[in-house]
Amino acid sequence: MTKKFFLILFCFLSVNLFAQQKPDNLFPQRIVLNLTPEPATSIAVTWRSLSEVYNPIVQIAESTQWINFKQKVTEINASKESFITDKSQEVFHYSAVIKNLLPNTVYVYRVGSDSIWSEWNQFTTADSKNTPFKFVYLGDPQNDIMEYCSRVFRAAFKNAGDADFWLFGGDLVSEPYDDLWGEFFYSAGFIFRVTPLIATSGNHDHLFIDADGKIKKSKVISDRWLTHFTLPENGPEDFKETTYYIDYQGVRFVIINTNDKVEEQSKWLDNLLSNNPNKWTIVTFHHPIYSSTSERDDKRTRNFLQPIFDKYSVDLVLTGHDHTYSRSKKILNGNAVADNEKGTVYVVSVSGPKAYPLGNRYNDLFVKTGEKVQLYQVIEVNDNKINYKSYTVNGQLYDSFELTK
Repeated sequence: MTKKFFLILFCFLSVNLFAQQKPDNLFPQRIVLNLTPEPATSIAVTWRSLSEVYNPIVQIAESTQWINFKQKVTEINASKESFITDKSQEVFHYSAVIKNLLPNTVYVYRVGSDSIWSEWNQFTTADSKNTPFKFVYLGDPQNDIMEYCSRVFRAAFKNAGDADFWLFGGDLVSEPYDDLWGEFFYSAGFIFRVTPLIATSGNHDHLFIDADGKIKKSKVISDRWLTHFTLPENGPEDFKETTYYIDYQGVRFVIINTNDKVEEQSKWLDNLLSNNPNKWTIVTFHHPIYSSTSERDDKRTRNFLQPIFDKYSVDLVLTGHDHTYSRSKKILNGNAVADNEKGTVYVVSVSGPKAYPLGNRYNDLFVKTGEKVQLYQVIEVNDNKINYKSYTVNGQLYDSFELTK
C-alpha cells in the first residue's frame, strides 16, 4: 500500500470520527423532569450537552396513539448556562418551565435543537382534582451509585412504574464530582425523563470544590444542584430550590433544607401551614428528628420543627441521613399516641450501600428499625387514606402501615 493510500484513509477516518463525535457532544444528556408549584398545568425540564447548543428548545405536544402528534408540536425556548466541571471541562445546561398544560393529560416531549434531538418521552400532568396517586420515596443514594443503587432505582420502577413522581430525601451524591452526578443519572436510565423528580438537599449536596481542588463544607447549596435541576422557588429567599412546597392532588408536600437556619425556615413553615387547603401534609428534609443511629440526636431540627408539626397535625415526615431504617409510632408532643389520635409518623430510610449501626435512644417510639438494608418506599394517597409500603431491593415487603382521616 502506498503512502497516498494511507493519507486518504487517515483523512477519511478523521472526517468520519469528527462527524460522529460532534453530534455526541451536542446530544442531550441528563434529562430530568421536575414538578413545579402548579403540577396540573406546568412542568420543568432540564438537560445538558458537552458542547454549546445555540438554540436550545423543548418540543411538546399532547400524546396520540400514533406519530401524528408531531403535527401539533409547540416549541419552548430554554435558558442556557455554562458550567465548568471539576475536570475543568466546560459544559452547558439548559432548562425550561413548560406552562399552560392541561390537567391529567399525557404529553410527549423532546429536547435539543436543529437536527440533534433526544428521543420523544412521555409524562402525565397532575390532576386538578384530589384523585388518588402514588409516589416513590428514596433515602440517601450517596455512595457507589452506579454499582449498587442502579438495581434499587430499577426495582422501584419495576414495582411502581405508574408512580406519579419520585421524591429523594437528600445526599444524592457523596462528593461534588461530575462523574458522580453522571452515575446518578446513568443509574436511573430513562426514569427521570418520564417520571418527575422532587429533590431534598442533604449535607453532601452542600459540598463544593475550592480553588485548590479540595472538598469543603458549605451552607450554600452546590452549584451542581442548581444546574442539574429546575425546582420550585416559592420558599424563603435564601433557600433557592432547596426549601419549597408543592400542592399535589390533596397533599401539601413541603421540602425543607435542614442544613442551615432551621429557625428561620420554621417561621416560614408555620406561616405556610397556617393556610393549607389540603387534607394531607407530608414534609421531607434530610436530618431526622428522631435519629435511629447511636451517635446522632438532632435537637436543633427537633426543637424548631416538631412543635409546628404538632400544631398543624402534619401526617408524615420523610427523612434520610442516618443510613438506617426506622418508622415511628404516631407522635405528638414527643410521646407516642394511639393510631386513631392526631400525631405524626416519622420515617428514616436509605437506598444506598452506606450503613451505620442502629442505636436505641428512641426505641420506645419506633415500630420498626433496621440496618444494612437498601430500601425504596411506595406511598399511595387517596381521599381518606395514605398507604405506605417499604420494600427491600430484592423485592420483599419490609414495612407497611396506613394512615386514615
